[in-house]
Amino acid sequence: MRSETIVAVTTPAGVGGIAVVRLSGTEALSIALRHLSVKELSPRKATYCHFGALDDVIAVYYPTGYTGEPTVEISCHGSLYVQQAVVETLVDAGARMAEAGEFTMRAFVNGRMDLSQAEAVADLVDAVTPAQHRLAVSQLRGGYAKVLKELRQQLLDLTSLLELEFDFSQEDVEFADRSQLSRIVDDIGSKISALRSTFHLGNALKRGIPTAIIGRPNAGKSSLLNALLADNRAIVSPIAGTTRDTIEETFNIDGVTFRLIDTAGLHHTDDLLENMGIDRAIAAAVEADIILYVHDATRPWTEAVEDLQALQDAGVKLGDKHLWVVLNKFDLPEAIEASRKLGIAVSSLKGTGLDALRELMLKAVTADVDSASQTLLTNARHYDALGRTNDALLQVAQGLKEGIPSDLLAVDLRDALYHLGTITGEVANNEVLGNIFSRFCVGK
Repeated sequence: MRSETIVAVTTPAGVGGIAVVRLSGTEALSIALRHLSVKELSPRKATYCHFGALDDVIAVYYPTGYTGEPTVEISCHGSLYVQQAVVETLVDAGARMAEAGEFTMRAFVNGRMDLSQAEAVADLVDAVTPAQHRLAVSQLRGGYAKVLKELRQQLLDLTSLLELEFDFSQEDVEFADRSQLSRIVDDIGSKISALRSTFHLGNALKRGIPTAIIGRPNAGKSSLLNALLADNRAIVSPIAGTTRDTIEETFNIDGVTFRLIDTAGLHHTDDLLENMGIDRAIAAAVEADIILYVHDATRPWTEAVEDLQALQDAGVKLGDKHLWVVLNKFDLPEAIEASRKLGIAVSSLKGTGLDALRELMLKAVTADVDSASQTLLTNARHYDALGRTNDALLQVAQGLKEGIPSDLLAVDLRDALYHLGTITGEVANNEVLGNIFSRFCVGK
């Protein structure tokens, strides 16, 4: 792989003002110069020249570019014909078309970034909100990798001590105090558990905070969804039970994405389809971080109490959620004023009270981020690897309590090291790498 020079268009597919073609590999400069109207390119300086008779271009040469290899980036006009002709010409001159993610894979192989940072590149490309961008940039700049490397170094130090004891087993020498080892293992395990516990929040910020809209039929759930989206996404009707399935849409508040899930109305019925919809409503409430219970402000408050208790009885852990009672239809004269103290008064029809609701939703997420550790876990592969690391450490802790020999303790520690190393790439195989980089676009 290192000996081949690869080429691809790195800008998004389609017509634009400018397209960038990237060459990377040992022959990148010589291949480029065969078709440029200049005899040399000064490192890291933009050079205006001609690409044969095809186009006027700007070329930049990097002795060690993004991939850690000699790289030339050619900015041409964004015509699809020009882009394709430039690439075909460079392929005819000796380059090979890059595969999906191959530029970033080379950056990883050449030590420009670890595997967790390489995965952050894909997240950065996919980011569409400020929150997603911040998470990807933080991981790309190595803050997360630094935490993992510190933990791995501690495990390496422990493993070295235990394996040193094994080498001197005949002299019955103990290099590490067992009670001190136990404290260190517990400390590392606690740090890994704390990092792993941030996955739910990190993944929610990355994909959207799941927000279930729950309530009785005709309370105005679909109207609230439409009002928050500023779009008639859900059918609104005075006929009870219009919504029988979940409807999911996303919207953004100051850079944070929320996944709004409109649900079927909660009530007792013998209708099979309606009961299926209610089951899905309860399932959405179980999975949600935020629950907006919509209560018709013209109805008795006891209905809300009954519904919330029913949700609790159905397995929805309301105490673990951000739960707000949204008092809808407060623009109607028959709205019960006393209930205002018990919820957030809104009118989905007139749009009143919605700004206050959005502010509460945003503050809840901000508070969650502030209370979490500075490093948020967003990658399911990393979550699984940290779980396996912790399992191995629990085996070590149990072995220390039982006084098992150093060589057996070292086996479990090496197992923990292996799983931790799979995150940053100290340990990797071709199948895992191929799976990770296959989701990249060709230009990255």
